[in-house]
Amino acid sequence: MSAQTKVRNVTVATLQRMKQEGEKFACLTAYDACFAGILCDAGVEVILIGDSLGMVLQGHDSTLPVTMDDMIYHTECVKRGNKNALLIADLPFMSYSSEVQTLENAASLMRAGGHMVKLEGGAWIANTTRLLAERGIPVCAHMGLTPQSINRIGGFFVQGRDTDQAQAILDEAKQLQDAGASVLLLECVPRALAKKITETVEIPVIGIGAGPDTTGQVMVLHDALGVSPITPRFVKNFLLDSSAGIPGAIKAYVEAVKTSAFPADEHCFD
Repeated sequence: MSAQTKVRNVTVATLQRMKQEGEKFACLTAYDACFAGILCDAGVEVILIGDSLGMVLQGHDSTLPVTMDDMIYHTECVKRGNKNALLIADLPFMSYSSEVQTLENAASLMRAGGHMVKLEGGAWIANTTRLLAERGIPVCAHMGLTPQSINRIGGFFVQGRDTDQAQAILDEAKQLQDAGASVLLLECVPRALAKKITETVEIPVIGIGAGPDTTGQVMVLHDALGVSPITPRFVKNFLLDSSAGIPGAIKAYVEAVKTSAFPADEHCFD
């Protein structure tokens, strides 16, 4: 490939093709232009501008304090450094509680440079998902452990371990697909459940703490570089063994996802 050859942009259709062909894709969070460029150079297909910035950048103990202004600002920053990745931007806490609010806030993130918006929930966000999809806004539906609901859940606990809850998550995943979701994200669910959902739905599934069988994997960038104050079981420090610094660590993450070396058994929940 010559230096002048432009790498083709990753789109929703790209992820769908990868799902159909059994090819894994790598996703990482980024919050600024510099890291967005580094991630693209390392081969990361999807960049998530996550409300996780509330914890890793702002120092909060949850994602709840993050505002729309925060998300718009960081989406604009990542957009400037992006080269070819698909950008997913989080709709923060209580930013999609009404139809008008949802449309206005999702439109703001798309204008800021996002290619898709992510919102948390199960069956109750089906109508919201349909509303956005009908208006041309791709949706990533975040299921399982949903950090914006942390006060209701009572802590960062694995979801879907009992039979009834697992079946409910599977049923709701199908509902969200039927409502028009382009991608599902499963957080902290047993690997067997994530595998079943990935095999059942037709759309790509991104996992975090959900085992190796999902279409893609996502990590918070600060976790992958070992600089987060908290290290959940499902993360791995890829900088620890990198002799090529941060770019090398991110390339190692991409390679590990592509070959299904990550997540390994020690990063999964049964």
